[in-house]
Amino acid sequence: MIEKFYPRLKIDKVQDIELNMLTKNKIKGLILDIDNTLVPEHVAEADKNAVEWIAKVKNAGFKVCIVSNASEKRVVKFNEKLQVNAIHKASKPGSRAFMKAARLMDIKAEETAVIGDQIFTDIFGGNRVNMFTILVKPIDKREVIYVRAKRIAEKYVLAKHEKLLSKSKR
Repeated sequence: MIEKFYPRLKIDKVQDIELNMLTKNKIKGLILDIDNTLVPEHVAEADKNAVEWIAKVKNAGFKVCIVSNASEKRVVKFNEKLQVNAIHKASKPGSRAFMKAARLMDIKAEETAVIGDQIFTDIFGGNRVNMFTILVKPIDKREVIYVRAKRIAEKYVLAKHEKLLSKSKR
């Protein structure tokens, strides 16, 4: 059961994702979290890094959908410069928003990568519907109290994952 919290890939930041690797894994679309994945939580709009990276992703032929647990106001404001599909109040890790995002991008779940900074929302939710999951390091250490509390449990799960990976490399 704990395996459902393990990402397929761990990276430092979205810009480190090798788009060719996604293509080789038959990925056609990306589901992106906002807070601490694309920008720090306190940043209202997509910054230059997010805008440029998403343009690069789109130019490479990938479809994009934002899936966030944030409010409609937050998601709409963030998406003004990006103009991609977006789902607010997603209730992650529930599967409904992930499947809706795949439908909006007109692709299958297994052709979709979920990219986020939290294993209990983004990674677990994506794994539940057989999507390719990518965990990024949180951009900013400043987080609301309930997220900081979840980070303690995340460390335990990720340590188990690292142990498993090191065993498999022997």
